Amino acid sequence: MSAHSPAQPATPNAENTEDSGDRDDVVFVTGAGGGIGGAVVGALLATDAQVYATDVDGDALDELARQHSSERLHTRIVDVRDTASVETAVTQAEAEVGPIAGLVCAHGILRAGSALSQLDEEWQLVHDVNVGGVMRVARAVTRGMAARQRGAVVTIGSNAAAVARDGLSAYASSKAAARHYTLCLGVELAPLGIRCNVVSPGSTDTAMLSGAWETRDRPTEAGLEGAVNRRAIAGTPEAFWPGIPLGRIAQPEWIADAVTFLLSPQARHLALHDLRVDGGATLGA
Repeated sequence: MSAHSPAQPATPNAENTEDSGDRDDVVFVTGAGGGIGGAVVGALLATDAQVYATDVDGDALDELARQHSSERLHTRIVDVRDTASVETAVTQAEAEVGPIAGLVCAHGILRAGSALSQLDEEWQLVHDVNVGGVMRVARAVTRGMAARQRGAVVTIGSNAAAVARDGLSAYASSKAAARHYTLCLGVELAPLGIRCNVVSPGSTDTAMLSGAWETRDRPTEAGLEGAVNRRAIAGTPEAFWPGIPLGRIAQPEWIADAVTFLLSPQARHLALHDLRVDGGATLGA
């Protein structure tokens, strides 16, 4: 992987502007052991891509490998808070699998709580993972993309980055920062034909959603999933949380569909875009 930045041409060479999504393209995915990250891996494998799936949770990666049992799936433990861990993984991916054509930053953590009582260490952890992790991974991967003048980047954000959420000050602000970082990166890389976009899910059927509502409301364990879904769909007006106009919780696979589209040649003219996949919950904000 080259660490040198080539001079930016006014118009990229046509042969270098094809996006990821072709057979055997290598796509680097972070947070691959999570609900959305795992769904992204599955969707990418269905396109015949080579997927380099990373996560800090080795057990989750082992389970991912058992689910898919594909020779096109490559897994590695990576801590996105650690620059050396990230840089080594990217170098190894390109050496062992091939040049990275696509990047999906699907990692993230949530710590719910009042802005008045948020602990310093919680705030720092959320931002180091959700913002710093995106920066470290994108920086390492897009150096090679820039040298080749080819590639596409998708960061998984959140609709909470666009609309203030009661009890989610650390998470929402970190996702807003990750979104803006990705768009700023995209401005720099667009002249090289590299597209950077954001997919911002709303309430999605993952462990993170259940954890967020459980922390806020402490419902009983019995019926937790149903209570979470009902609250998310209906909204909580007293806490300024709007509901979901489409009346349903997203499935991780629906988010993965948006990601694979943005990586594909069908999205060749989409750049610097924030695609909300939230059933209308942000009401066009």
